[in-house]
Amino acid sequence: FQVQPENRKTIWNTEEVPEGSEFDDTWDPREQPEYQILFKQCVGTEDVFFGMSRKDPSTACCEDMVIKIKLPETKYSDITLDIQDKVLDLRTPQKKLLLHLPYRVDSKNAKARFLSEEETLEVTLRVSRMFDFINFL
Repeated sequence: FQVQPENRKTIWNTEEVPEGSEFDDTWDPREQPEYQILFKQCVGTEDVFFGMSRKDPSTACCEDMVIKIKLPETKYSDITLDIQDKVLDLRTPQKKLLLHLPYRVDSKNAKARFLSEEETLEVTLRVSRMFDFINFL
């Protein structure tokens, strides 16, 4: 264990600042939209009927995270979406959502689609856990 020399001019360490805090704006008056986090997994006959794989119904065996965000009276062109490995940041003229994700995701391969009849944005994110290459052969 090595003690770092203390710098008297710093207020906090960079390790103390949580990831995604650069998006947080407590003074923004926009309300947070309703949202759901759902988990999705690919299963086949061998999983459902025969139990031949190591998959179970828990979120630990899910490959994708689907976030459904209700955005009433919003046009697709008004939506700004930024996805990082642990943070989803959504902004519209009326709504703002800063969501710290429960799992690390592959932010480069995220998919989003706006369902205009339901006024819902559906974001599909591939979960990126450390040992998924072993669990999902």
